Amino acid sequence: MANWPPLFIIEQFFDPLACEAIVAELKSLEGSAATVYGRATSGSIDQNVRKTLRVKPSDETVKLVIRRLLECKEAVEKHFAVTLSECEEPQFLRYREGDFFVAHQDGNTGLLQLDTELRLISTVIFLNQQSSVPGPDVYGGGSLVFTNVSSSYEMPAEPGMLVAFRSETTHEVTPVTHGERFSIASWYR
Repeated sequence: MANWPPLFIIEQFFDPLACEAIVAELKSLEGSAATVYGRATSGSIDQNVRKTLRVKPSDETVKLVIRRLLECKEAVEKHFAVTLSECEEPQFLRYREGDFFVAHQDGNTGLLQLDTELRLISTVIFLNQQSSVPGPDVYGGGSLVFTNVSSSYEMPAEPGMLVAFRSETTHEVTPVTHGERFSIASWYR
């Protein structure tokens, strides 16, 4: 990986039992199409850009994720040499076969004058196993890939792992080829 992309990783942000419990909860709920942000002040649905479901779990699950993110905020600040004030409410995501999110940036680019521009650090928490071989509770494809002008880096996903990166870093989720990918996205401001 060398020095690019600069990532902050916590391998056991959630233990296997916590991941299993969150995935079970997400599987039991209906989701709605996840939005994208452009020049409008509110998100819109564009399944040519982002095709995935956003699921709303219990308040307890949301509070658990926020509490854990705030517990590691100081370490994230130190790693990226930034001062952070809060984290946004997490998005609980369910990518089904064929779902994806094209290459994009989450904020801090200076290009748009939206609330999302306040995002300094993006986080992704992987909840289930990525595997090239189909099986129960695994998914194929659905890779988190970082790109810049000269290279790309595919993030190896492990259940329970948190990866944090600067919000202006270009990244994507490749199409899921089998199974369902469960993850949580949030942003520090």
